[in-house]
Formats: sequence, structure tokens, C-alpha cells
Amino acid sequence: LSCQEVTEDDVLDASCLLEVLRMNRWQISSFEEQDAHELFHVLTSSLEDERDRQPRVTHLFDVHSLEQPEITQKQISCRTRGSLPPVSNHWKSQHPFHGRLTSNMVCKHCEHQSPVRFDTFDSLSLSIPAAVWGRPMTLDHCLHHFISSESVKDVVCDNCTKIQAEGILNGQSIENQRTTFVKQLKLGKLPQCLCIHLQRLSWSNQGTPLKRHEHVQFNEFLVMDIYKYRVPGPKSSQEQLSQKNLEEMTPGIKDGRAGKPSDAEQPAGTKPLFMNGASSSSFLMSPGTFPLAAFSECRAPLYLYRLMAVVVHHGDMHSGHFVTFRRAPGARSSQWLWVSDESVRRASLHEVLAASAYLLFYERVQGRAQPQS
Repeated sequence: LSCQEVTEDDVLDASCLLEVLRMNRWQISSFEEQDAHELFHVLTSSLEDERDRQPRVTHLFDVHSLEQPEITQKQISCRTRGSLPPVSNHWKSQHPFHGRLTSNMVCKHCEHQSPVRFDTFDSLSLSIPAAVWGRPMTLDHCLHHFISSESVKDVVCDNCTKIQAEGILNGQSIENQRTTFVKQLKLGKLPQCLCIHLQRLSWSNQGTPLKRHEHVQFNEFLVMDIYKYRVPGPKSSQEQLSQKNLEEMTPGIKDGRAGKPSDAEQPAGTKPLFMNGASSSSFLMSPGTFPLAAFSECRAPLYLYRLMAVVVHHGDMHSGHFVTFRRAPGARSSQWLWVSDESVRRASLHEVLAASAYLLFYERVQGRAQPQS
């Protein structure tokens, strides 16, 4: 689809791709309707399986050297006896949708933080929160609902148990102290390509599946800075100002929860320059160009993404049809295409942003310079 040269075939056939997936033991029927998000997981899982089959034998002492991209195979020396086993080119390769989530647990009683857990993801599956009457649902609302903190009750706290034990004489044994923890998700590693899945499946009071049809507003550009996990520690004044400004650019967000946008939350006489899902008209008038010049150095986004494709589902929970809006070939292309099986036509950015999205595909573009770690 990205080939700019004219091919002999008028229509591309995906049957060969399905055959390869079946060879990887996937059960995919050509005569039944399939879910696009499930197929996306099949593709990324197959890529990870192929990568895992590659030889990755090396020594732990050499991991730091292997992480340096400029070091060639001949420059790597082994600190252990014998020669260094050959390292595959796939040793540190990941598919572009590979990311990591962080799970942070803090005890509400003693404020002790458990070790941060990391889980991989290839797409962010976001539920759509309950809409507030008169307020449009935006992608920011879904993202903040995803990372909003939640209370987990009856969890054993090792620190509370240790404190309780220190106050008891004669070394008497005590029961594990159970308290309530606050759990929050963040994005520990953002991928090069970000897939966002909007969960449109809901259930009625009678237990029957229903499809949610409401429109979730999204933009051509996506700023992910405020969803990125940061290691706790003292922040510089510039980082604090940058975080404050990023929170100002997001409507009605406090303490990680989505609320009502309020003009009182913005500094007097200013407007938010960018919000995920509710941008000013100036952004829509110049498609394909994100106005980084409008930001100062501390306000410029670090994790900036550009919309590349939108998958839309027409129908209900039992049947329907998938169509795709995708950016035309070319790194700087602002032209969009609408694809429905063998039918392809041009589309406008306005039509893309008005679509009821099921899957959103963003690709990271260069924002401000990456700070040195």
C-alpha cells in the first residue's frame, strides 16, 4: 500500500498473510467475521515469537556494551573465558509497537512504595468513561481514565508489618499487616508507533452486548508527556514548569482523573495551546504541520505523535464492516485515503477526525530534544 510505483495487480490480496499466520498455529477463518484489534495482536505476537526464536546467547557482563548502538561486533570483548558467542542482529530489536507499562503501588497507611512493576503492551486498550452532558468526549479523557489511581484493599504491607514487629518485645510473632494500597498505571516506555484501541463493547443490564457509538474526539497530533512515568526524585525548576504547563494544556485534569474543563483552571489571559482531542482551529487549518514554534523550550512536547491511520467499524456487535483512513505514501504527505476492501478514494483530514474511531495508529515524530539520562 505504501509503494508509490504502479504495480501489475489492481487489488492486493491478503490471503498469503493469513496462510503464514495459520502456519504459526493461529486459527483464522476466511469465512467468518474477525475483529481488527484481535488480528493486530496476532500480528504483533507472531513478530515477538519470531524474534524469540533468534539466538540471543551472551553474557550479563556484556549487556551494557550491547546496548550501545555504535559498537560493532568486532569491538565487543568478553570478560569471561573463551570467545564471545555470535550475537544475532535481532538481539535487541523490538517491533515498533512494543511499549512498557508501569504499575505503582503505595500504602495509604505508611506511604511505603512497593517496587515498580513493568508489563509489556503492543496497544493501549482504553475504556470510554461516562460522558458528562454538554461536554464532548476526548481522547484525553480516555487516557486519564486509564491511568487514574484506584484503591486496592486487603493487601499485605511488609513495611507496616515490620513497624508493628519492632514495637513488640520478646520477638513475638505477629500476623501480616493488611492495608489499603493506591495503584496507578503509567507509561514506562512509549513505543515508536502507538496503537490506541477504544473499547466500544458494553453490556446492558440484561447481560447482552452493546456497541457504544459515541464520538471520541482526537487530533492529528498527540502529546503523551503527562502520561509518561518519571522516576521519583527532586525535579529541577525547568521540569516543574514544564510539567505544570503540560497539565495546563489538558482540560479539567487533576490528580490523574478526568473532570470538567474549566476556564478557571487556566492562567488569566492565556489559552491552552494543545489538548488531545480538542485543538484550536489553527491546528486544523494547517494539516501536517505541528507548530512547535508556538511553544517555548520548556513547553515543547517531548513525546509527540502524528496520526497515521484510523480503523472504523460500521455495524453492531454481531455483524459489520471495517474501513480504514490512512495517510497517503510519503513522509510529509498530508493527503488521506479511505480504504474499504478494494474501494479506495481520497479523504479530507476533517472527514478523518470526524470518524468514530475503533483503532488509532500514531507514529512518533521529533519533538524537543531528548534530555540526557
